[in-house]
Amino acid sequence: MSGPLNTSQITQDGLHGARPGSKATVGAHVPPGGGGPRRKRRRREKEPEFRSYYDLPILNKPPWEAPDIPGYLFLGGLAGAGAVIAAGAQVTGRRKLSRAAKVAAASAGHLSLIALVHDLGRPARFLNMLRVFKVTSPMNVGSWLLAGFVPAASVAALTEVTGRLRPVGDMATAGAALLGPPVACYTAALMSDTAVPAWHDGHDLMPFVFASSALSAAAGLGLLAAPVTETAPLVPLAVGGGLGEVALSEVMKHRMGIVKEAYETSTAKKYVRTAEALTLGGALLAATCRRSRTRAALAGAALLAGSALTRFGVFHAGLASAEDPKYTVVPQRERLKDAAT
Repeated sequence: MSGPLNTSQITQDGLHGARPGSKATVGAHVPPGGGGPRRKRRRREKEPEFRSYYDLPILNKPPWEAPDIPGYLFLGGLAGAGAVIAAGAQVTGRRKLSRAAKVAAASAGHLSLIALVHDLGRPARFLNMLRVFKVTSPMNVGSWLLAGFVPAASVAALTEVTGRLRPVGDMATAGAALLGPPVACYTAALMSDTAVPAWHDGHDLMPFVFASSALSAAAGLGLLAAPVTETAPLVPLAVGGGLGEVALSEVMKHRMGIVKEAYETSTAKKYVRTAEALTLGGALLAATCRRSRTRAALAGAALLAGSALTRFGVFHAGLASAEDPKYTVVPQRERLKDAAT
């Protein structure tokens, strides 16, 4: 006679050796390692999510607004480079070009100061920055530069227009020309000194971009306002400044990695692309204007507009990069990864 059908045993740990009943589910007790070939499950790679607490941006959006700050950036560059061109024109005996550049430098300096004060809200806030001198603060240094540059450029323009106090005007022209380059470039340090990715990540090249843009704008103004008999030296400045502005901008964006996408958002892209077209077109016209007053004026107007739109593009790219956490998180992770290797 065969052995017992039920060989189960009850122990302290439970029932062992029990056979499955007639209604048992087929394969229910198949061990994980057996019972046919395994099916590999493909895990879908999810896009990384960049979120912060309460879905708020990681960075506070800059309180600066358009058109005050982009206008301030452009006008400061035009004023600084214009003062240098005015001094050079005076030394070489180009009186009409010197007068146009001096008036433009003084006017742009005043408008730049007005745009800054308007964005600050009250004139007292600008004056309060002059209570101390702090080398580590680009805004403080820039305030002192404007405080010295605007009066010097104004005196130089006033004496040139009136024809009085020429010695005083010469000293003021020299002073404005001396302060011109830092006035034209310090705004790049001001932008790069922030935590805004599209500005901070371009800190190594942005001063050169702003300097080239300021030079093309000031040379363009000279082509627009002065007769062609005096503007021959401005042609290489206009061409070199315009081409340098476009080329350096592209290199700067290329070095930013993923942050470059901030310059391709709808608003920033519109300004950047238009600026490139106008600047390249203006440089081409300047290179071929020779004795054509009309072509020189068109070249100057295109270079001025291109320089202004470059500042607007940089400004709006910064706002876009501050609003999206991706542009803050991804570069940080990449830097940590590079440091670990």
